[in-house]
Amino acid sequence: MSMLDELGCLSTAEDFFTFLDVPFEPTVVQVARLHILRRMGQYLKGSQLDGVFEGLSAAEVRALCREHLEQAYQDFVKSSPIQERLFKVHKEAVEQKPEPAKPFVPLTSLAVADKHNDKDVA
Repeated sequence: MSMLDELGCLSTAEDFFTFLDVPFEPTVVQVARLHILRRMGQYLKGSQLDGVFEGLSAAEVRALCREHLEQAYQDFVKSSPIQERLFKVHKEAVEQKPEPAKPFVPLTSLAVADKHNDKDVA
């Protein structure tokens, strides 16, 4: 089983930190666990796309995974999930929203009621 497969079998953020021997502050992980793991995934995917894993030994892949987890963790020690905006809900919260269209009623569509004949007068 490859290192990346082993990481895929882990179920909690704390499992990742323990498995990769990365020290962490529980309060940081409690607040940003999903964000840390998502950022680590982004770093891993970037390395994978760049071909960094090719030709590495299992120990070197483990070291790279550890480095990515440490980097992702530090991102959230220095910042917050809201500031980092990894998830769609956070990104949408700060997007400029278009001004809603104002209803338009043309004057020609208005009719005035004739009080004396009960007929509409255009």
